[in-house]
Amino acid sequence: MTISIDGMTPLIQVFSMRRSLAFYRDLLGFEVQMDSGGGDDASWVWIGRDGINLMLNDQYEPGHVPPECPPERVRWHSDTSLFFGGDPDAVYNYLTSKGLTPKAPFNTSYGMRQLSVTDPDGYNLCFQRSIDDE
Repeated sequence: MTISIDGMTPLIQVFSMRRSLAFYRDLLGFEVQMDSGGGDDASWVWIGRDGINLMLNDQYEPGHVPPECPPERVRWHSDTSLFFGGDPDAVYNYLTSKGLTPKAPFNTSYGMRQLSVTDPDGYNLCFQRSIDDE
């Protein structure tokens, strides 16, 4: 017996939905596909762009949000999400034009051109393409 899998949609925990939507929707161009209600204050939001899907889920129930995100809640957020095929240099130019300060793209020893940027919750996003695609 075999199974069929048509895609994958990561669900990530965020401290502030408003802040995360400002990054993913307003800056990176993802569109809201569905949410739990409440617009920018929703507890759960499904976003998508160019066949890429991501779900954002707030870490706390309404009324129980601490004034700042406790460091132990984001300790492992540096895990990497990889975005393939785009131009890391163009992404870099776009992000810097919007006031972000990521490190410049670079070529890896394994043949990829990469740009890493951190989202508001400390998740590392890596935009990469093969150097052979230059």
